[in-house]
Amino acid sequence: MAKYIFVVGGVMSGVGKGVATSSIGALLQARGFNVTAIKIDPYLNVDAGTMNPIEHGEVFVTDQGTETDQDIGNYERFLNKDIPDINYITTGRVYGAVIERERNLEYGGKTVEVVPHITDEIMNRIKKVGEGIKADFVLIEIGGTVGEYQNLIFLEAARMMHLANSSNVLFVLVTYLPMPGMIGEMKTKPTQYAVRTLNSAGIQPDIIIARSEKDIDKPRKEKIAIFCNIKKENIISAPDIKTSIYEIPVNFERENVGKLILNAFGMRERPVKIDNWQSLVDRIKKLENVENKKKPQTVTVGIVGKYFETGEFVLGDAYLSVIEAIKHAAWKNNVSVNIDWLNSSDYEGTNKKLSSLKKYSGIIVPGGFGSRGVEGKINVIEYCRKQGVPFLGLCYGMQLAVVEFARNICGLKNAHTTEVNKDTPHPVIDIMEDQKISLRKKDFGATMRLGAHLCDLKEKSQVHKIYSKKGQISERHRHRYELNNSYREHLEKAGLVFSGINLDKNLVEIIELPSHPFFIGTQFHPEFKSRPFSPHPLFVAFIKTASRNL
Repeated sequence: MAKYIFVVGGVMSGVGKGVATSSIGALLQARGFNVTAIKIDPYLNVDAGTMNPIEHGEVFVTDQGTETDQDIGNYERFLNKDIPDINYITTGRVYGAVIERERNLEYGGKTVEVVPHITDEIMNRIKKVGEGIKADFVLIEIGGTVGEYQNLIFLEAARMMHLANSSNVLFVLVTYLPMPGMIGEMKTKPTQYAVRTLNSAGIQPDIIIARSEKDIDKPRKEKIAIFCNIKKENIISAPDIKTSIYEIPVNFERENVGKLILNAFGMRERPVKIDNWQSLVDRIKKLENVENKKKPQTVTVGIVGKYFETGEFVLGDAYLSVIEAIKHAAWKNNVSVNIDWLNSSDYEGTNKKLSSLKKYSGIIVPGGFGSRGVEGKINVIEYCRKQGVPFLGLCYGMQLAVVEFARNICGLKNAHTTEVNKDTPHPVIDIMEDQKISLRKKDFGATMRLGAHLCDLKEKSQVHKIYSKKGQISERHRHRYELNNSYREHLEKAGLVFSGINLDKNLVEIIELPSHPFFIGTQFHPEFKSRPFSPHPLFVAFIKTASRNL
């Protein structure tokens, strides 16, 4: 029978539950166990697909085409395995399934209630994940913060699972200990209140992961142990990481997290194979040279997007997988990397700042939707094409590269994507035929072209070489619009190479300019398949080319 570990958050959001969950999974995996992870999002949305990235962060897409929370991406990167769609649970999905079952008379005329029917549905979904792959451990991250109304029903389901079989259920609280500058010490009171709030839901944490700016000291551990009814050795110090989140599994192992979990379940300790994590951390530290604050060869990459700002703050989470893919590729190439956020609107109009792009070794235009900042992105792409700056366009970035080429090389004045201009005289990017029906019905949720699809590579092209001369690849997608096949011949004659094609739909998947050092656009999202121990080849090639500009 699988062991279930629930991970909940206290004090504030963004405390690192997803990375903590991933790191615990990595440590158990390093002991030879079969591990999987579930993300529970307590919102009424069925999935993350219709959410604004500024509000919720990146939408991560699985092989099966489910639009999920970005933590699923963390699980895949840390566990180095694909996470199936059943591992993603939302309030919307749970209630939707119960209501549909009630409409079909599957409850035999009984009154359908939150308890036990909703809680049963939650528990059944969790157990189905473990049973499906015969997992030794199932980690379940409950989104939000303890004390919020939205996640109470999931805490209740967790409590009921523990009540039914306490020897197979464990609770981990990831909390935060603030260090207000005017006070000058680490404060435990918010954590005490978080534990008491969790207690009010009938749950006592077995392990507390204490996040803070610094290591938690002995007096603070003793205070938490006394007031939170927990052993001192079960309080894990989790200070801010200077280098990379991939150091967290190493830190957790040093804090005996894996051993504590096995002891709590009455299981024997196993030999730990964590050398790969330690080697990765050592490599990152060497490249970042944190101690001397003097970095080795550094590639500066600009990401041109529009989902960066929320008020006066920068939201890097909107492009989390892109950021991680860049880092993976940099470490593979033995270089350090700096990433700058470039607001696409700054490159529009008469005061566009294209000269400021000179300092970048490479430019990425990632995915996105809508018209805001589009002309700025097109101007940046033109600059990269003319100046020989390595360019990687992802999804919308590829489409806008086609628009730029059509306008400035093919002479197709006012060429555009119909997503932005429905009346363009040259719709070089147009909506996919099967998407028109969905839009007419205003059926937006989970109706895009999603998930993994095959792509045939053109022999002797740049991407054919980059993918080690594979004839066919599989990559993940999330789009409604495509390159209009009516313009393919015109674009091709002008020098644009279509080096990747989905034969089933006769859809252009990859474009490139062979005369350019690196000018590649993909209709798919390669960032979703990049992992620290297996960086994505397109990002590796991009960083390799960019490093030549140093």
